[in-house]
Amino acid sequence: MRIDLHTHSNVSDGTQPPAELVAAAVGAGLDVLALTDHDTTDGWQDAGAAAVRLGIGWVPGMEISCKTDTGISVHLLAYLHDPAHPGLLAEITRSKDARLTRAERMVERLAEDYPLSWDDVRLHVAPGATIGRPHIADALVAAGVVGTRSEAFATILTARSRYFVAHYAPDPVTAVELVRAAGGVPVFAHPVASARGRVVAEQTYQDMIDAGLLGLEVDHRDNPADGRAWLRRLAARKDLIVTGSSDYHGAGKPNMLGENLTSQDALERILELGTGSTAWLP
Repeated sequence: MRIDLHTHSNVSDGTQPPAELVAAAVGAGLDVLALTDHDTTDGWQDAGAAAVRLGIGWVPGMEISCKTDTGISVHLLAYLHDPAHPGLLAEITRSKDARLTRAERMVERLAEDYPLSWDDVRLHVAPGATIGRPHIADALVAAGVVGTRSEAFATILTARSRYFVAHYAPDPVTAVELVRAAGGVPVFAHPVASARGRVVAEQTYQDMIDAGLLGLEVDHRDNPADGRAWLRRLAARKDLIVTGSSDYHGAGKPNMLGENLTSQDALERILELGTGSTAWLP
């Protein structure tokens, strides 16, 4: 089976509506797809309906943006959690509200130097989606300031830029606890992706495992080879699920559907452990 458990639609920062994303997964020869938009499950209904219609397996998921007390960004994938769980819902709502305020402040700063307005950014946001840096990047591309979203993130929108504004995000240990409380399966996304910024020390892994972390996303284009080997050893020692995925964003990133895959055994463990919502397999 060809299983890709990390993709994004335009409900967050991808470029395709959920149903179109599912159709693209069918076209890419996938057997199972997970939709993991950032801090939202709003795309689940459309994605699930499209999966049933097109005959592809579908796993409901979400990617939670977290931050350690030292300011290191951590992304946590949640599979099969209850989307209405009060504690988890309150936390991601707080994050989404903070991200919107942050985006407004960043656009204000950027507008001082570039031909950019809030309305320009809104043109690149799907109805109901929270405006974030990817949408600002798309507006900068449209304005001719940069050539691609990736270029925007590497230059103007980097965390080292004077235009950057931080925002609230939950501690990863708290996020793991909330996902487990919501019946979900928490998996640490691209844990050693050092090209994205600082990565956490081994103690953070242990703290997350103690809180209920169940898996590591090992096979991801941003994890270097030596880091993948270390993650596999850690997963073997701690009996963690090993996943692989594309982190597909449509035209927003060069990542291709199915470029990294999750084993059927790993998927079966996720399906056994997740109790907050239901996957669909043809």
